[in-house]
Amino acid sequence: MTGQWWREGVFYQVYVPSFQDGDGDGFGDLWGVERRLDYIAALGVTAIWLSPVYASPLLDFGYDVSGYTEVGAPFGDLAVFDQLVRGAHDRGLRVVLDYVPQHTSSEHPWFRDALSGRDGAHRDWYIWHDPKPDGGPPNNWASAFGGSSWTFHEPTGQYYYHAHLPEQPSLNWRNPDVQQAMFDVMRFWLDRGVDGFRVDAVWRLIKDAQLRDNPMDDGGESFEIGGAAAHTTVRQVQKYTADQPELPGLLARMHTVTEEYDDRMLMGELHLKLERVAALGGRGLDLAMNFSLIDTPWNGLDLANLIQRYYAALPPGSHPNWVLSNHDRSRLASRIGPERVPGALALLLTLKGTPTLYYGDELGLPDAPVDGAHARDCAELRAPGLGLGRDPQRMPMPWREKPARAGFTPDDVESWLPIPSWAGRFSVESQELSPRSVLCLVKELLMLRRELAVLRRGDITVLSAHPDHLAYLRGDGEDAVLVAVNLSERHQSIAFSGTGRALWSSHATAGERDQQAGAIDLAPFEARLLAVT
Repeated sequence: MTGQWWREGVFYQVYVPSFQDGDGDGFGDLWGVERRLDYIAALGVTAIWLSPVYASPLLDFGYDVSGYTEVGAPFGDLAVFDQLVRGAHDRGLRVVLDYVPQHTSSEHPWFRDALSGRDGAHRDWYIWHDPKPDGGPPNNWASAFGGSSWTFHEPTGQYYYHAHLPEQPSLNWRNPDVQQAMFDVMRFWLDRGVDGFRVDAVWRLIKDAQLRDNPMDDGGESFEIGGAAAHTTVRQVQKYTADQPELPGLLARMHTVTEEYDDRMLMGELHLKLERVAALGGRGLDLAMNFSLIDTPWNGLDLANLIQRYYAALPPGSHPNWVLSNHDRSRLASRIGPERVPGALALLLTLKGTPTLYYGDELGLPDAPVDGAHARDCAELRAPGLGLGRDPQRMPMPWREKPARAGFTPDDVESWLPIPSWAGRFSVESQELSPRSVLCLVKELLMLRRELAVLRRGDITVLSAHPDHLAYLRGDGEDAVLVAVNLSERHQSIAFSGTGRALWSSHATAGERDQQAGAIDLAPFEARLLAVT
């Protein structure tokens, strides 16, 4: 697929530390991803989105970068990265790399130089400010991981800003030298053959030049990422630390870097109000990531309202995106219940737009609780016992049914996060043998998506919305597909015009699919696709 391939593609998010251990140390790496390329290709997705694999102290498992043009030793090296890209391309897969431009690690050479003194060459590459007269931080800005986002550096007598951990100082994107250096980072990886970037924390890239205080949240919709540790101590509307007026122009300049290469793309992480996410699509970002499905109540009325609201907000030229899970939020099966997972995945893969599938969701994996002794995530370590840690949704991928480590790492090696005893029941090995497993259902849906242009390009019309069900039509005229999902434990009947030929069901086998006219009857929690004439 060429020419804006992401418009019809499907992204598969690989959280590298948890996908496959390739060198036997209990931690996922690029050797492991390369080993599983055939599995990813067989799913039927278009592109692999790799979590950060740069040099890093791993306080935030790659999102604290100490070297942008290096592969961190726990992940591999540049040679295996290049080999992985070649292997993916040979299988028709694109490779998208997580790009972390908002901050570096405090161990990055740029920040170490910035600490050397106020006249350091890289001092203005970060955001520094004098204390208030009482010695306190310059303003009230809060960190996403709790507490103030300002840390005092006593040797130079100033505070530096960090939107996340103190060990993740934020870059000053108002400095043209920072922009040039970070654009060169993009070119380094584009020259190595990556097909684009998922831009981390892009909504935070520019901060208010006057450093004005953020207003306190009044209980309404906040710009802050849901579930972040900041919510336990302070809730702020991110008025001056997110989505500043300069952001669209900066994104447009970032996009000109990808335009120097053929067929590359930018996908941006945006935790903003839905209408603002929609508006930023096409303004420097090829895909503005839409996380609204994660927080929407799982009933047909709320889902229909969300779908219609989102499409109505998209400006001309902006392409829709849908996300159901990721490495920051509780897994799909744990949020809505395992019985609803097939229907939810049917929605993800048939709504108009580009879906992003989180590794393990194709298995219906739930969260895996992690006790304090085994906690690894910085959000949990900074606020123990509050349930803010992201370890549960990062459980190592279960590949095999019987081994103690489920095929993720050798049985005599302790995995970086615990693998529960029940993991084998969800394993790839066990599900490949079951025609009605979540894995097989996802493969069938992705095959239909490839075969039917209407599922990739067709318009969408909501036909029926009820607390217990949702139905919509993709396309119109002679080429249309009806998608119907029962969200309840009761049978549902949904009326529609015309005749429908069954294409797929989460419940029925191929021999049980038949012609239907006038109404579609759904078993509890069933999802079904009909070709409608």
